[in-house]
Parts: sequence; C-alpha cells; structure tokens
Amino acid sequence: MTDVIPAPRAAAGSPDRAVPLDRGTTLWAAEDTGGTERWLRGTLGAALGLPFPPGAEDDPDSVRLRLDDSLEPEAYRLAAVAGRGVEIRGGSPAGVFWGAQTLRQMLGPDAFRRAPLRPDAAHAVPAGVIEDAPRFRWRGLMLDVARHFMPKDGVLRYLDLMAAHKLNVLHFHLTDDQGWRIEIKRYPRLTEVGSWRARTRFGHRASPLWEDKPHGGHYTQDDIREIVAYAAERHIAVVPEIDVPGHSQAAIAAYPELGNTDVVDTAALTVWDDWGVNPNVLAPTDTTLRFYEGVFEELLELFPADAVTSTGFTGFSRFVHIGGDECPKEQWRASPTAQARIAELGLAGEDELQAWFVGHFDAWLTARGRRLIGWDEILEGGLAAGAAVSSWRGYAGGIAAARAGHDVVMCPEQEVYLDHRQAPGEDEPVPIGFVRTLEDVYRFEPVPPELDAAQARHVLGAQANVWTEVMEDQARVDYQAFPRLAAFAEVAWSALPAPGERGFADFERRMTAHYGRLDALGIRYRPPTGPHPWQRRPGILGRPLDGPPPR
Repeated sequence: MTDVIPAPRAAAGSPDRAVPLDRGTTLWAAEDTGGTERWLRGTLGAALGLPFPPGAEDDPDSVRLRLDDSLEPEAYRLAAVAGRGVEIRGGSPAGVFWGAQTLRQMLGPDAFRRAPLRPDAAHAVPAGVIEDAPRFRWRGLMLDVARHFMPKDGVLRYLDLMAAHKLNVLHFHLTDDQGWRIEIKRYPRLTEVGSWRARTRFGHRASPLWEDKPHGGHYTQDDIREIVAYAAERHIAVVPEIDVPGHSQAAIAAYPELGNTDVVDTAALTVWDDWGVNPNVLAPTDTTLRFYEGVFEELLELFPADAVTSTGFTGFSRFVHIGGDECPKEQWRASPTAQARIAELGLAGEDELQAWFVGHFDAWLTARGRRLIGWDEILEGGLAAGAAVSSWRGYAGGIAAARAGHDVVMCPEQEVYLDHRQAPGEDEPVPIGFVRTLEDVYRFEPVPPELDAAQARHVLGAQANVWTEVMEDQARVDYQAFPRLAAFAEVAWSALPAPGERGFADFERRMTAHYGRLDALGIRYRPPTGPHPWQRRPGILGRPLDGPPPR
C-alpha cells in the first residue's frame, strides 16, 4: 500500500492483515461500471489466473465496484477489509477505473503480466483504505508518430501504459513535414504520397548518417476508430493534431497547390527527410482553407466529441489541436498572393496573417461544438477567441494565455520534453537538449507562481511530450519515456508540496517496486545506473545543451 505510483492523497493500512483473492473471489459491478469490470477480468484476471465470476453485492469474498456521487468525478476510495473483500467506489466510472489501477499495483509485479506465472499461487491485497483524487484534470502524453511511425499495436500499448499511470489525455501528433499518418478518404494522396519518405537522417540534423530506406506508414480510419474506442474504455481522451500552417511539407508534397506556388516549385517537393524547422508552409488561400476543412470534417467523425464524456469524463474529447508552431514567414513575405490577402484583410503583417489562419479554424471548430488548442505560437498576432494553449516554449506563453482568460496545458520544453537527455554522460544515446533527470521531472511544477488564484484555474493540467526525431523504434521511445513518465504522472495526479520540498527519496523508494512492474510490462526503460550497452548509440550526433535550462 505504501509503494503506489502516483502517490495517493491518503492511505491507512493494517500491515499484519490482508484480503485474499483466489479463484473463488467474485466480482460485482454496479450499473455504469462495466468498463472496469471487463478490464479486471480481461487484464488483472488474465495476469493472475483469476476468473472473477459474477457474484452478489453482499458476497464477503468479492471485489465490488460502486459509484458514489459524494466523491469528485475522478476520485476513488479503495477499501480492502478482511472478511469483507475489496470495494472500489468512484465519483464516476473513471474514478472506479483509477481505483482498479491502484488495486493492480497492490498485487505486485505479477499483476502486470499477460498470463499467470504461478496459476495456483495465492494472492492477497494489503488490508486498508486508500482515498485518492487527481490534482489536475488534464494529465497528458504527447506522442509524435509523424517523425517515426508507431504501428497501431504500439499506440494501444502506450494507452495501456498511460492508464497504468492514471494519465488521461493522449495528444496524438499525426502530421508533420516528415509524414502524414491518418487516412483522409477524400484526399487519398495524403497517405499514398505523404505517409512515406525516401530516407531518414539518423541522429540530430547535424549528423552525417542516413538510413537509406523508405520509412512510413499510416493509420486507416478503422485503425483510428479502434484507437479512440480502446482509449475511451480506459477513460483516456484522444486529442488529434493536424499541424497547420507550418510543419506541412508532407501535405504539400501530396497536393502541391497547398503550398506557396508563386514562390517555390511545390510540385518538386517530397516528404521531408530531415529534421528542424521547414520553410515550406501552407499558402493562406481559400483553396487551402477548403482543403483543410475537408480534412477536419473527416477528423471530427473519427474523433467524436463524446468519445468518453458518457463515462463521466471531463470533456477533453472536444479538443482538436491545430499545431500553429514554428511557421516561418519568409515565403509569405515573398508571396504576392499572401501579401494580397494581408491587404485584403487589413492585417498588420505576417504574424496577424497566421492569427487569421488560426482564427478561421477556431471559428470553424467552434461552430461544430469543438474547441481549438494549439502551441503557444498561436498567441502571436493575437490569440484566437476561445482557443486554448499548449505552452511549450517555457512558461511565458501559458502565463500570458491564462492572464488573458484562456485555458492552458503546461508542457514546457525545458522541463517535460522527454526527448531531452536523462544524464550528462557520454553513454547517453543521441543526447538532445538539457539534462532532465528523473528528479528534475519529479520537481516540475505546472502552475507558475506568477499566476493568481483565478488565473491558475485556467491551467487545465500538464503534459509530457515525446518527440521522435531520434527515436527510431519502440525501444527508443520506452527508453526516453521511462522511468520519467512515472515521475511526471505523480506530478500531474498527486497533491505534492512545492518542488523544493518534494520527497524525492520516498519516490525513489517506491520506484524500486515500480521497476518490477515496468519489467513485467516489458518496458525497456533507462536503468537508474545508466543505459545498458545495447541502449547506447555511440557516434550518433545529438544536440546537447549545457547548464540548467532557462525558466
């Protein structure tokens, strides 16, 4: 009971007592808790060899699932009492599910396997009561599948890993210069052409190494429906990102008319095979607007606004991320078409042109009951009304947005970009950015002290971002994400003290148990003592930055 991650708000146990679970233990589920009931049988039951047959509400040898409207929506109360079994109460179906995740941790690493190691072994839950609720509503992971494609099974696996850590928003980065990953039926060339690049730079953009074979892949619309449904069963909202107006060369390679044809020969462009900020951006034309409206029309059907609200969730399925970051303005400055649009709209310049572009889709999405969210560059030239901000360039964008009354997700690059290196040593594979250790992530604070109480309420929560330029496969994603994602999950869920007062030693102690769970799940995390020899990437250039990150 004392090694749960994220740490619960309150826990009281009886160290000399336990509640046994065996093949006779029944499972009773109240109405609207069927998702957790299925998960317990299909995941926990499969791991431990327990069938959890249906039982009566008053069966003393049972696991019982109940809703309790006196609790906060995602809160739960888990009681394991000798002679009375285990009861999980939740303020909503989501709260019941998070309680089941805690129950799994209390049963040890074997509960994280897919089949029982010792089918006849006895299992027991430490007796006691845990009362818990999240600090933040938005507890997110951004997964970049555009730079290096992650097959569908890998995405489903990461949804399971998120659920195990009580994370509830998958920000799904589906498009970029290096690849378009989602099928759009009215524009088939987006995946026929845009989902494959001819080669890939191996390492940071300064690296001279190349992998000279095509890389790509995409999700069919049925794949997306499956991912969204799988996430909803785990009370995770999936927020899709279609990046505009920058980071769009894959789309322009497929449909050259989307680019600034009066400046560059867009018909000669291919899906980009390099990293960095690309100068080829979308043209601010009606043709481009209509094209992306068609993209978003299909997107809204694939990512329904009520994907998880029916199970007591907080409604983040309404959000659509439009990127809006790193949009160089050189082509617009040189484009007679772009300059004519600036004049036509009476804009002050290219920054306001980008704000107009973002504002168009803010209005378009709002009219369909959705909410736009974008990277903090959407603040430049005026923030679109109703838009929310992902604050990545430090805290400043989030502070400005919250002070202006806009909702914010805090994901500052200097703190929670998990592509950044985990140690200063030469053995660290493809070292990117600042050193962000497990302790650094644990001491991340999403709410800046510059905000007053009313402004701080606009901080929806926090998000860890996994950019995959130098993560060529699932093993590399695992290495960069874990164990730091466990520390981030505790920051996003638990009511921790101020960063300097946090008990990192206690977290490290609990991590000794958690590493056993990660091992059982097959996660190829970075060991506390440093990378294994096979996890290193000697000779592959990165982009290390020295010193502490600026705030």
